[in-house]
Amino acid sequence: MKKQVIKNSIAILVLFPLSFILNISVLIPLVLATIFIYLEVWRKQRSWDCRFLHLILLFLIIFAIGHCFLVEDLNTYYIPFSLIPMLVIVLWQNLAVSLLMILACSFSLAIEFSGLDFAILFFISAIISTVLLVNVRRRSQIIRAGFIVGLFQALTWLFIQDFKISNNFNPYTFFFINGVVCGIVAVGVLPVFEYIFGRITNISLLELSDFNQPVLKRLMLEAPGTYHHSLIVGNLSEVACEAVGANALLARIGAYYHDIGKIEKAEYFSENQNLGASKLEDLAPSMSKLVIINHVKEGEALARRYRINPRIINFILQHHGTSLVYYFYHRALENKEEDQRIPEEGFRYPGPKPKTRETAIVLLSDSVEAATRALKEPTSNRIEQEVHKIVNNKFIDGQLDECDLTLKDLEKISGIFIRLLTSIYHSRITYPQEGRADIHHKSAKKDSRQ
Repeated sequence: MKKQVIKNSIAILVLFPLSFILNISVLIPLVLATIFIYLEVWRKQRSWDCRFLHLILLFLIIFAIGHCFLVEDLNTYYIPFSLIPMLVIVLWQNLAVSLLMILACSFSLAIEFSGLDFAILFFISAIISTVLLVNVRRRSQIIRAGFIVGLFQALTWLFIQDFKISNNFNPYTFFFINGVVCGIVAVGVLPVFEYIFGRITNISLLELSDFNQPVLKRLMLEAPGTYHHSLIVGNLSEVACEAVGANALLARIGAYYHDIGKIEKAEYFSENQNLGASKLEDLAPSMSKLVIINHVKEGEALARRYRINPRIINFILQHHGTSLVYYFYHRALENKEEDQRIPEEGFRYPGPKPKTRETAIVLLSDSVEAATRALKEPTSNRIEQEVHKIVNNKFIDGQLDECDLTLKDLEKISGIFIRLLTSIYHSRITYPQEGRADIHHKSAKKDSRQ
């Protein structure tokens, strides 16, 4: 038995490179070159962080599985046709790239098996699974998609075989089970590929949005003002991202976590302070700015301690960019001695600047929400002026240089900020307060009339 296993293993190792060289030496370079060229063109047009090697790895997995089935003369009905397409669409949520992978895998299977039957089967099952899992947000949706894909696989094979149903062997049941198993396996291996590729899916994002998450629970209890601020920033970011076609769910969850570094010294930040003097007023400007700036570093350390996804940690690191802590820099200039030089760089956040549209929008949302809340009389005109001033200042300061937000996008984002912040912080009418005597007087008059 062991000798047979060794012989089979040697055969796979020998035949795999042999067939690679002789039969498909042109196919793999062609497919890889096509994917690479497309991704390069796509990356220049859109902000998208898919890495070429990740897709190639998934392509090689399905190719290797198919080749092993062919070499071992195993039943091809067991090939997981829809597994890779499910993983691609759930991990990247991009129809164009998913279609590219489907075409590449279908073409390679057609060459591998010297026929179109399995290529057609793979193509149809992949298209169905991709369509069903666009914007998927629950694991149960993946399993349900597996059932539907299995049904379509059985129907597709029925059409391919011209409705010839064999009495001895019924492959249609196997194709149905194949789809169901692919859905179940996709749910199981999804966290593994998220970790390997550094991705975060909508499913994981919704799990992070649970306010029973330990770090969010701490934020709510230990820094309630920051917690409330983060909720509003999340709402602003989500609507703004929807307007410019960015990932709205990612921005909202990133905003929930962007200020968790304030938990450690919550009482030093204005939104968590009671009425009265700020604790920072008793410190020198150089010490005050250290407390303020360090919430980014402390937030990163806290996120890593709670094993938060790196995509969310990017929001913590980039939500201030390299902005100037203007208030304390201005205080330092006022208190400086003659001939003393105070470099502006010492009062700037360490960065980096926002790399994606989502992190840039959270940076803008964070700034406009804090500034608007600080207005003494938040009228519509003052809110509009404040929003435009902050967005323009961030743009002029170069904080948006490394993301691909356009001026048209900034105009849309500003309009959304103005509309939402005006609804939240607009001035309210002061209604006259009636005293108890006035109430009794009106009641007596009413009784006398009756």
